[in-house]
Amino acid sequence: MARRTSRPTDAEPVEERIVDIDVSAEMEGSFLEYAYSVIYSRALPDARDGLKPVQRRILFQMSDMGLRPDRAHVKSARVVGEVMGKLHPHGDSAIYDALVRMAQPFSLRLPLVDGHGNFGSLDDGPAAARYTEARLAPAAMAMVTDLDEDVVDFVPNYDNKLQQPGVLPSAIPNLLVNGASGIAVGMATNMAPHNLVEVVAAARHLVAHPDATVEDLMRFVPGPDLPTGGKIVGLDGVRDAYRTGRGSFRTRATARVENVTPRRKGIVVTELPYTVGPEKVIEKIKEGVQSKKLSGISDVVDLTDRENGLRLVIEVKTGFNPDAVLDQLYRYTPMEDSFGVNNVALVDGRPQTLGLRELLVVWVDHRLTVVRRRSQFRLAKRQERLHLVEGLLVAILDIDEVIQVIRTSDTAEAARDRLMGVFDLSQPQAEYILELRLRRLTRFSRIELEKEADQLRAEIAELEAILGDEARLRTVVSDEMAEVARTFGTPRRTILLESAGGTATAATATPLEVVDAPCQVLLSGTGLLARTADDAVPVRSGRRSSHDAIASVVATTTRAQIGAATSRGRVLRLGVVDLPGLPPTDGPPSLSGGVPVTEVLDLAPGERVLALVTLDAAAPTLALATAGGVVKRVAPESAPNRDAWDVIGLRAGDEVVGATVVTDDHELVLVTAQAQLLHFPASAVRPQGRPAGGMAGIRLADGDRVAFFGAVAPGDDRGEVVVTVAGSSDALPGTQAGTAKVTPFELYPAKGRATGGVRAHRFLRGEDALIAAWVGPWPARAVGSAGQAVDLPTPVDRRDGSGTPLPAPVHAIG
Repeated sequence: MARRTSRPTDAEPVEERIVDIDVSAEMEGSFLEYAYSVIYSRALPDARDGLKPVQRRILFQMSDMGLRPDRAHVKSARVVGEVMGKLHPHGDSAIYDALVRMAQPFSLRLPLVDGHGNFGSLDDGPAAARYTEARLAPAAMAMVTDLDEDVVDFVPNYDNKLQQPGVLPSAIPNLLVNGASGIAVGMATNMAPHNLVEVVAAARHLVAHPDATVEDLMRFVPGPDLPTGGKIVGLDGVRDAYRTGRGSFRTRATARVENVTPRRKGIVVTELPYTVGPEKVIEKIKEGVQSKKLSGISDVVDLTDRENGLRLVIEVKTGFNPDAVLDQLYRYTPMEDSFGVNNVALVDGRPQTLGLRELLVVWVDHRLTVVRRRSQFRLAKRQERLHLVEGLLVAILDIDEVIQVIRTSDTAEAARDRLMGVFDLSQPQAEYILELRLRRLTRFSRIELEKEADQLRAEIAELEAILGDEARLRTVVSDEMAEVARTFGTPRRTILLESAGGTATAATATPLEVVDAPCQVLLSGTGLLARTADDAVPVRSGRRSSHDAIASVVATTTRAQIGAATSRGRVLRLGVVDLPGLPPTDGPPSLSGGVPVTEVLDLAPGERVLALVTLDAAAPTLALATAGGVVKRVAPESAPNRDAWDVIGLRAGDEVVGATVVTDDHELVLVTAQAQLLHFPASAVRPQGRPAGGMAGIRLADGDRVAFFGAVAPGDDRGEVVVTVAGSSDALPGTQAGTAKVTPFELYPAKGRATGGVRAHRFLRGEDALIAAWVGPWPARAVGSAGQAVDLPTPVDRRDGSGTPLPAPVHAIG
């Protein structure tokens, strides 16, 4: 191919010069340049701050414009114009699209932009930039913090007139928390969002144990935490992605069967898979009904609003099994979707596929570099200031002679040189003295300067200690990570299930015939409910489970109804047939196929299910205890003919912390947050009617509260133990592992009701409360927020001893 390098003009004709080039070489070189530009400058995020260049430029420019969370919103078009004119000359639509995504709570687990106006939904796009307003979200301030302290390198913008950061300090592990998606040339990235508290816990473990394996880190990060909630069904693909950087998992909508009319049941969907909108689901349902793939559906109503969130009601025709219809919906509509993980990000400017450990290592190393550079910058600034303050103190002590030297000097330069010679000052000190105002010559100013000098010396010593000790530096980084988790952390939204559970395998046009056979209903420590296929599982709380820990068990039949005692002092009626059945197993049961209690029970905000009880009037009495130290046994009587009823009269501000079924021979056990344990016979508590408020159970010190209530069966030979986990009461729940101690229950002497009990745990430095406690048979099982096991120490014969550190935070014990 020939390429013309010059052409003649009318004014001055010249001879053409033709150069022969190879087409394949030209195309290869041009394509590689284009591919590199797309990969590095547009499509892939940096593994350190988790941002693409356009996102980084938006956050930096908004910070430079002063659009902090405490300032007013400004037009999005103004932000887009500033970014395009100064940093990103690639078109306003691309900039606005990136801005919108960072403001959508259903796209990012931790939004970085606070949007005001219509920023779109899963089904509709946003309004134009001239109609919306934006400012930085609080989390974004942690992304750009300390930018003015030389913590990252700055690079020129597109025309070399301005400077922009090559990477943000990113005090938040943004890439793991918010995920990323992008299509480059020959490669793509698709990363799932995660829970900030869990990621920070794993990062802090990595800071303390640099040689930690990916299996160690997965104890802190059990799986993704999607912004829209829902369920993740099957965790094998998640583990593959954590090990290799590639994998896939299935996401499932959160749905439950309810009575939409007095005679008709319906399926109510409250959470959808990530990136799936309700209109898309409705469209697929209508297509399925028309093509005869879906049967038994009479209507679909979208009741979603801003106040109550997503609510999609799918009405089921009379005579159809709702569980079977739900199984059809999972199979033929986006109510069950797959997410392919491909963790591709830029590391030192090169795209790499990263597993969980590699992603955390990159971010931890970045934070270590940021804190080290920040400490060096602050050290230099404080040393410079101390140098000036010391010179100023010299001038104030000999102020008369200083004035005489200055007055007898012909020029400012001569005065500076004479001050340097007479008082042995440096040039900066001398120039600073020459600029001194007369009002700084008071006695009070001297005291202030001496105080400032002492403070500067202390700060310099602290910064030198951080820079001179790698362990000290890692401690600072770890503490800052913990502060970020406390400030911006939120509870997990997505439920992780090892398997799909016991849904129907095929739809049927006849009602589901359930045999009224013996079974047991299980409540897990993380709030999952399920029933066994038969009564093979021994009835006892605390039995081990292959996933999660069993907190409460009640023997019943499949067509019966039981009660669920809650923290509001209520008992809610629960139909056993509505619960998923666990498949038969020779080993411990797995609760991963269970259903969350919020899907089958109408709980108030903040209300928790504590125990399962039978509604038989001839059953043993129900015992409860409140955080304020009140205990009560509810007198046996027939359950009211309604869905919920109170079983204790609670005082204002009090709540029930534990419930269990007991006889007169049981021992009632209370453990307080200040590590006091009291147990006494259940016969000491007289049964009362439902409206009664109970009686004094334990005497509490000021600021103390009951943390655990349970019972020990008479003559029990299972080896009861007391498990206590200590930590800081100021920490965000789920962020600290704490220290645990396991001791035999027999070491604790019985005391009378309404006494203070005996001490059960000695706190270490930094600990001031029990964050978890449990009394039951050994071996006990502790689990994290997603049901993963947390190893407990072996029992010791130290009733008042301290605990040993746990490898991960404990959510429940059973």
